[in-house]
Amino acid sequence: MSQPSAGSNFRARAGNGLVLLALAAAGGFMASWQGGDWWVATPATGRWAAAGAALVAYAGLTAGWLWFSHRRDRATSPGAAVPRGATWVVHASQTGFAIELADLTAASLRKAGMQVQRAALEHLDGERLANIEQALFVVSTTGEGDPPDPALGFVRSVMGRSATLANLRYAVLALGDREYQQFCAFGHQLDDWLRRHAAQPLFDLVEVDNADDGALRHWQHHLAQISGGTDLPDWDAPRYTTWTLVERQQLNPGSIGGGAFHIALAPPPGTTPDWAAGDIVEIGPRHARADVDARLASLGLSPEARVTWQDEACTLADVVARSQWPSAPLLPRGTTAQALADVAMLLPHREYSIASIPNDGAMHLLVRLMTRDDGSPGLGSGWLCRHAAPGDGIALRVRRNPNFHAPPADVPMILIGNGTGLAGLRAHLRARELEGAHRNWLLFGERQRAHDHFHREELEQWRASGHLERMDLVFSRDGGPHRYVQHALLAAAPVLREWIAAGAALYVCGSLEGMAPGVDEVLRDALGDAQVEDLLATSRYRRDVY
Repeated sequence: MSQPSAGSNFRARAGNGLVLLALAAAGGFMASWQGGDWWVATPATGRWAAAGAALVAYAGLTAGWLWFSHRRDRATSPGAAVPRGATWVVHASQTGFAIELADLTAASLRKAGMQVQRAALEHLDGERLANIEQALFVVSTTGEGDPPDPALGFVRSVMGRSATLANLRYAVLALGDREYQQFCAFGHQLDDWLRRHAAQPLFDLVEVDNADDGALRHWQHHLAQISGGTDLPDWDAPRYTTWTLVERQQLNPGSIGGGAFHIALAPPPGTTPDWAAGDIVEIGPRHARADVDARLASLGLSPEARVTWQDEACTLADVVARSQWPSAPLLPRGTTAQALADVAMLLPHREYSIASIPNDGAMHLLVRLMTRDDGSPGLGSGWLCRHAAPGDGIALRVRRNPNFHAPPADVPMILIGNGTGLAGLRAHLRARELEGAHRNWLLFGERQRAHDHFHREELEQWRASGHLERMDLVFSRDGGPHRYVQHALLAAAPVLREWIAAGAALYVCGSLEGMAPGVDEVLRDALGDAQVEDLLATSRYRRDVY
């Protein structure tokens, strides 16, 4: 999933950063955030084995939490009784990050002996909220200040009305991305609404920019205060695993747009990769080796100098390749290699939609090469599309994205996207082909048919075989008035209504600006606001836009 702003190539949306956090269940060790990842240190080297065992054990617990989350949320659907005396942990998530933090928050409070009720925001109404005594809200902002899609019904039906919330004590953890002007906007909107209706804040809203370490630790500090659990363990995350770049091919040579590349990554030997269509991969990017060598030469340091970084022995070049660089030299020429390593902070990760399924034997990505104002490639896309060579190791980890997982195989799918958003749709089509689910309709838009018809042979084969029951393609720069994917949808409005009447689910993947709001407008014109709201509420309309 690529970021449209200059100088980067990552998903610019709420909840960027950390994906699968885990609780450090073994006592006596601490975790710290280094730019884009968490690292665990212990005061006694003998505890590493215990820490490793604890993390393995907790990985299973985390998987269990995610598996049971749907049942827990169903238990708090409208009409269920409100447990008296419980602290509610309420999430509103677009990519799954807020859900993960809600799970960790709930687990921390339970460890301190508190009674906890976990719920999705969309399962609360005004009456239930008025009966809750204490609630912690973990909410994302998507796009330019919008609430997550699952929370839209709550915004309209609950926040659009008055409420009596004088009995409610609350706090808000707002997830966002400062790349966007409306940083943490939905978290602030929710906080303002709660305050205006007499709810009492436990403490001020906590903003989190891309899983910022300091902000998350600040939240944990407040959790310890309200729970009395001063010994609550820190949160940490698994490190990246190293995959291998096995294929890179530009799919649109000659295009007037930026280069788009098919990337294939092989898993570590002896491992069985596991992800679902709709999931996201986090990549640990690197600077180009030539830039690293030049940087070290300016400091008079050898790239091959051996240092200790993140409790591992490695070369200084490896440290600098994975680290953030300040705009001005942080250390003077003549500093030691180890001194430079000691202040090195890990680069933030980049996120992309996965374009394949595990049965393909490799993880496929569709990555747009982004450029900075000076013409140099963006960090994430530059690493994947330019600097990494076949055979190089690529640091990655998979993020579950349940809000974009597939419907049952018997549900027809309408898949709508543009540009590199085809990646997330392709994974669904490959998964449904394996299931024998062929009631699929693809609407896809790009610039030029001659150059930007990504995965053309595969799509045409699916159309010929009937796996794609219908395919509408729009290329906006092929002459005449510019037509986009929303225009193709509008032209097929009668067919759209037939598919929706037959129970179809809508999946939209691609640009937040232009495409996504344009598609939403067409849907509301063709189906009416009430039906679109119903599709959102029943998870038949899902978006993965950036």
